[in-house]
Amino acid sequence: MNDMDTHATEPAADPAEDDAPWLTAREQRLWRAHLEVSKLLEYQLSRELQQHDLAINDYEILVVLSESPDRRMRMTDLATATLQSKSRLSHQITRMESAGLVLRQECPGDRRGLFAHLTEQGWQTLRKVAPDHVRSVRAHFIDRFEDDQLDALFEALAPIAEHLRGLRGRG
Repeated sequence: MNDMDTHATEPAADPAEDDAPWLTAREQRLWRAHLEVSKLLEYQLSRELQQHDLAINDYEILVVLSESPDRRMRMTDLATATLQSKSRLSHQITRMESAGLVLRQECPGDRRGLFAHLTEQGWQTLRKVAPDHVRSVRAHFIDRFEDDQLDALFEALAPIAEHLRGLRGRG
């Protein structure tokens, strides 16, 4: 392990560091494995979506819109659902609009509000790409676990997701 893996045994330069709840070696191993898996999995899934000329954020937006009533969602709600800033989502939707995947539509009764609406081309793109993406998710993630591990992992992760959604005001 390097110096960043554990808390130094010498006195901390900053007294506030003395009270830090340093991770044990076991906790550090879990945390780093989580970070590595998250990054590697997103990298691999993104790489495989490139053959369809989609970024992983594009795919996520297509899925969220496809699951929404009338295949549309207010931009602010879509930003929240996809964990993107309104500004970043606006740029993303502009790119997707240019590709014919989505349209922006005005919200009736709200001059400032906008919907993102999944186009027929976006729907057909999702239908074409989804089987490959699901195969990738299965091959690189789901099939790496036994059935009981799937349940245990869900039970472990669900409270963390609930906690973090609560911090965002989406509990």
